[in-house]
Amino acid sequence: MSKKDFNQNDQTVPYADTIMVRDSCLCLHVRRAARTIARRFDDAFRPLDLTSGQYSLLMSLNRPYPPHMKDVANLLAMDRTTLTANLKPLERRGLVEITPDPKDKRGRLLTLTTNGMALLAQAFPIWKKTQGDLEGLVADSNADQLLADLISLSREPE
Repeated sequence: MSKKDFNQNDQTVPYADTIMVRDSCLCLHVRRAARTIARRFDDAFRPLDLTSGQYSLLMSLNRPYPPHMKDVANLLAMDRTTLTANLKPLERRGLVEITPDPKDKRGRLLTLTTNGMALLAQAFPIWKKTQGDLEGLVADSNADQLLADLISLSREPE
């Protein structure tokens, strides 16, 4: 970058740069896509009184053994405080049970209740249809490659 391109005393950003960011910023476009996709899933799950985030949380608990809260937080890329806040309405609805880890009383284990599993079973076909609809929107490109790229981008730097 030459001095002509960047002047430290100039406290403005040219409009052309705004357009360039608008058209090429990965962060902007991933956030826009995430919001749009979440709205589509929220609309689809609305008859079950479930949000897309709650569905993801319930699905993350569908394991052979109850996961630790920290493992679910890591999977969902959220801090434990946010996870706790997201669990409260599900716990109040009787969909999730939070219990102390018998091996370490400081840890918490998360379990889907029978009602939670039943709701997840109702929601899964809705997810499957909505997922297929969305994959169809990227069919001209490559939905599998898009997913692989997003997973790669979401890895923490080492």
